[in-house]
Amino acid sequence: MKSYNCDLQLHGMFAAGVSKNMAVPVIAEQAKLKGLHVLVTGDIFHKQWFAHLKENVVEEENGVFADKNRNAFFIVGGEVEDKNRIHHLIYLPDFASALSLREKFFSYGNLDCVLCGRPKLNLSAEPIAQKVLEFGGIIGPAHAFTPYTGLYAFFDSAKKAYGEMGEKLLFIELGLSADTDFADTISENHKYSFLSSSDAHSPWPNRIGREFNRIKMKKPDYKNLVKALKEKEEKLIELNAGLNPLEGKYHKTACNNCFTQYELKQAEQFRFLCARCGSQIKRGVRDRIEMLADTKTGVHPAFRPPYLHLLPLAEIIQLSAEVKNVNSQAVQSVWMDFVERFGNEINVLVDVSIKELAEVNTIVAKKIESFRNGLVLYIPGGGGKYGTPIICDSKEEFEKTKKELEQKTFSDPLKGQKSLAEF
Repeated sequence: MKSYNCDLQLHGMFAAGVSKNMAVPVIAEQAKLKGLHVLVTGDIFHKQWFAHLKENVVEEENGVFADKNRNAFFIVGGEVEDKNRIHHLIYLPDFASALSLREKFFSYGNLDCVLCGRPKLNLSAEPIAQKVLEFGGIIGPAHAFTPYTGLYAFFDSAKKAYGEMGEKLLFIELGLSADTDFADTISENHKYSFLSSSDAHSPWPNRIGREFNRIKMKKPDYKNLVKALKEKEEKLIELNAGLNPLEGKYHKTACNNCFTQYELKQAEQFRFLCARCGSQIKRGVRDRIEMLADTKTGVHPAFRPPYLHLLPLAEIIQLSAEVKNVNSQAVQSVWMDFVERFGNEINVLVDVSIKELAEVNTIVAKKIESFRNGLVLYIPGGGGKYGTPIICDSKEEFEKTKKELEQKTFSDPLKGQKSLAEF
């Protein structure tokens, strides 16, 4: 068996809000630079994207698909939204089963909408899952904890969302808002495998592969993915990797407009209307998980792999150079120096020694060393705004910065506003 780095959620160039660079040749080329081996085809039910895939993805052998330049392997799959706004990831054996399932779905939603990368179906989770299994596929909730389209935004458990089909689920996709420590505080989740995926809307390595899974497979195909998800005792999923949940856009309960953060009780007192600007306050992932948690943090099933918190290399270089734009020439030039020297970004972040990294750039190497040693703090995200990482150069700087952030966290976010009694 071989270990493959897999990113199993992305969208193609025909979907709304997605870069026009999200074409298979570009995606596969950038995935190789990132250090990814296996991707999902994405948007498989979209007519134009399906045609693009058929032109650019070939079946190398039975069930094994790759781009024509063989930069990456592909597993057939896509995403749908149900009538309750929950997003679901679907993986299938081949293009034929995808086409048959598309025909089955066609009477339940506008699959030919030009911008529908994830078509909305007038079905709940249970009948969608039934149809997916009918065509030999598997299904699970996408970014399960996000407050707008995640399963836990609307249901207290996967079983309640999927009904009888909840017993057929093999996985939950964590998304940017959760890691295994968060997700496993809900004991029901101990029976599911976890996937971490980027949900990339652009192909560049600070997006694609920002979350990934390292999975052992005999072949990089659907059959072996199912085996890894299903046969947990073999521990074929070796690693989940992704952002620290503190960096997620919806970690803290916060205003959708001005991003003022609230404690949950405070938000409830204001009836989820911001005291600063009057806009809606959105309950954060942290508070939602605390509502549902029935197990202590750090308690995991025996098969659960470690979770590695990552920062994209370009973001680390950006912090090192103290520049505003992650896509600036200054950042991209240094990024390419590292990738050309060590093969791909994941090697640089995880595997290459600090001594070797310092031969390329001593300042960035020091930041990567601090990152590996856990000397990273976050100004947490909320209300649709990403959190901000702070990489400290020493334990002393880490402790000092931590105290400063705690003082800000515990200060009143509404200082200068009227009290509740004055409203």
